[in-house]
Amino acid sequence: MIPVEGELLAERFEEHRGHLKAVAYRMLGSVTEAEDAVQEAWLRLGRTDTDVIDNLGGWLTTVTGRICLDLLRTRAARREQPMDETFVPDPVIRPLSQVDPEQEALRADSVGVAMLVVLETLEPDERLAFVLHDMFAVPFDDIAPVVERSPAATRQLAVRARRRVRDATPPSDPDLGRQRRVLEAFMAAARAGDFEALVAVLHPDVVLRADAGPLVQGVAGSKLLRGAKPVAESAMLFARFTAAGQLALLNDSMGLLTVVDGRLASTLSITITDHRITAMYILADPTRLTHLTPHP
Repeated sequence: MIPVEGELLAERFEEHRGHLKAVAYRMLGSVTEAEDAVQEAWLRLGRTDTDVIDNLGGWLTTVTGRICLDLLRTRAARREQPMDETFVPDPVIRPLSQVDPEQEALRADSVGVAMLVVLETLEPDERLAFVLHDMFAVPFDDIAPVVERSPAATRQLAVRARRRVRDATPPSDPDLGRQRRVLEAFMAAARAGDFEALVAVLHPDVVLRADAGPLVQGVAGSKLLRGAKPVAESAMLFARFTAAGQLALLNDSMGLLTVVDGRLASTLSITITDHRITAMYILADPTRLTHLTPHP
């Protein structure tokens, strides 16, 4: 029999679960790792005297941030080389059915794949300071103990991170209707095998980042391509998969899901400017894709 106090605590924790998962996802760029971090926060809460917690939401947010920071530091310590330039974070998938695109575009908790890619380039302490303060309005006084710095030094971490994010995040048209039209034009060109039409829908400086994981090699392996013609040539190779893609919402933008034999084979998200695709992010890592499912 679970004590009444335990039931009440569990209920209060569940009220914060969505917020905590949002924090962890922005910190880690991984759906499964975010869920694990939130579960660890619950376990730590169970080992803590709750009588000394004045603000449960604030306490859980900083504890989740600390857990994520430890994970990021461990990643950095294990990594012999800088983050692979082909890395694509896990997208959050939401089906288009029964969704109002205009309302979806206004979601306060959305964060684009492009932003997550930039966040991966930050140092762990910078990422924590930026995510907690700029995205979730956590005061620097509360973040400082987590990174073991003064509030002033913590503020500088956020300033540096903010500058790097601003300079590196590609601009994108937020209108989902325009995104859809551009993506459908891309799909139609792929379906027709029309190379010139593919080039026309791509920005001259478009960047394609494809993450197929460490086990996939050859033409289907991870790659980074720049320029409309190289990206169009790559699109022609995989045209039948693109043409059969299913439209979906990936984080805060339109995207494609490719399903083969009932299994998710890849996700594609885009950024667009002036009605042309400026960036494409493909996740085709079969191991990571097994953990991704559409969210209602």
